Amino acid sequence: MNSTIKKVDWSTKKRRALGATEIVSALAKLDGWNLRGEGATLAIAKEFSFANYYQTIAFVNAVAFVAHVADHHPTLSVSFNRCVVEFNTHDVDGISTTDIDCANSVDGLLL
Repeated sequence: MNSTIKKVDWSTKKRRALGATEIVSALAKLDGWNLRGEGATLAIAKEFSFANYYQTIAFVNAVAFVAHVADHHPTLSVSFNRCVVEFNTHDVDGISTTDIDCANSVDGLLL
């Protein structure tokens, strides 16, 4: 594993659902992410567009690596030239800082 990728053992971290104000504040710092769903299905989501299927799948594979390292797996909706990424934390029935951190990592893939 690349030494610059920090593996976090999320199973030992206590997570909690963020409150509405915390979610709004965190979303204001993320480019293009928005809320989807409600209650236990509330998630943060972003649509990424690409020139072709190859670029889309390369992005999906990179997201899979980020998810594996973080041990936090998004819902992905993939088509020819786009991918929608959704994060939520099932064990807290909402959005946690883990979702925000993972969204930042996914955004970092396209720098």
